[in-house]
Amino acid sequence: MRIAFFVNAIESETSYYTTTSLAIAALARGHEVCYVTPGDFVLRPDDSLAVRITTPGAGKPKSADAFIADLNEKASLKTIDVREVDVLFLRNDPSLDADERPWAAHVGAMFGRLAVERGVLTVNDPDALAKAQNKLYFQDFPEVIRPSTLISKSLDEIRAFIDSQKRGVILKPLQGSGGRHVFKIKSSKESNLNQIFEAVSDEGYLIAQGYLPDAVEGDVRLFVMNGRPLEKDGSYAAFRRVPAKGDIRSNISAAGTAATVKVTPKILEVAEIVRPKLVADGMFLVGLDIVGDRILEINVFTPGGLQNLEKLSGVDFSSSVIESLENKVKIRRIYGSQLPNAVLATL
Repeated sequence: MRIAFFVNAIESETSYYTTTSLAIAALARGHEVCYVTPGDFVLRPDDSLAVRITTPGAGKPKSADAFIADLNEKASLKTIDVREVDVLFLRNDPSLDADERPWAAHVGAMFGRLAVERGVLTVNDPDALAKAQNKLYFQDFPEVIRPSTLISKSLDEIRAFIDSQKRGVILKPLQGSGGRHVFKIKSSKESNLNQIFEAVSDEGYLIAQGYLPDAVEGDVRLFVMNGRPLEKDGSYAAFRRVPAKGDIRSNISAAGTAATVKVTPKILEVAEIVRPKLVADGMFLVGLDIVGDRILEINVFTPGGLQNLEKLSGVDFSSSVIESLENKVKIRRIYGSQLPNAVLATL
C-alpha cells in the first residue's frame, strides 16, 4: 500500500509522535509511506485531484530519530494523482492552524472528501471530522458519560455554572488542544476570574466542565480502533496520563507523564457506550480521555501517546493499526465503491 499521512507541517513532526510510530510500522510491513500538508492539494480543470507527496529516504529507518531526519533531509517530492494513494490518514490538529493559518485548519476534511469521491480510503472519515472541528462534537454523545458541561461566552452564565458546581470547574477554550489555556476555578468569587475569562474567551467560546475529583490522579488515555478498545496479545492500548506536580493538566505535551494502568470493566463500559456513534461516524482511530466513569474528551484528529504506551507495555500496537488498514484496502479492492467510506473506515 501507499499510505499518505496528512499533517500540519513536515518540519513540526517529531520522533515521539504517534504518526511517526504508525509510519515506521507501515514501513516494517513493506508499505510505502509519504506525508502531505495543507498546501499540497491541486484540483485541476479536468476535475482530477493531484497531491504533492513528501517521501522519506529509502529503506527502513534504524530509529524514530533517523526516520524524522530522513523526512526532513533526504525526502523526495513529487506530484501524483490522488488515486495512486491507497490510504489517506488525516493526522493534523486543526487548532494549531486556527490562529496563524486559518485557511489550513479545515483542509484535511475538505480535500479528504474529494479523495473519498475518487476512491481513496480516508480515515478518520472526513465528513465526520468536519463536524468535529471543536469540542462541541463531544456533546453529541450520551449524557451519562459526560461531565456536567456549559458552553458559553457569557461571564454571567459561567459564574452561575461555577456556583452550581460544589467541586469547582475546569475552564478551557472550545477550540484547542494540548492543555493550552486550561484552568481550574474553585469559586465564582476568585479574584482573577475576569482575567482568566478574558484570556480564554479571546479564542472564542468557552467550555466549563464540572470538576471530577478523580482527575487529581490524571486520566486514562484509551485508544479505540474500529469502535472497540485497541487490544493486542492480551493487552489494551491504554495508559494513565499523570499531571506534573502542581498542574491540573495531564497532557503529555504539558509535562504530564505516562504510567501503566489496569483497564477495568468500568472503563470498558464507558468505551462501549460511545462505540455506536464512533462506528456510525467512521472514526477509525480515536483516543478517549477517561476519569472514573466519565469521558473528558474524545480525540478524533491526532490522538497521541502511542509511542509512550508501546515503551511502557512492550506491545507493538502501531502494527495492529496498519494491519487493520491493510484489511480495509483488501475489502475496498473487492467491493469497489459499494461500501461508503464511513462504513469501511470502522469495518
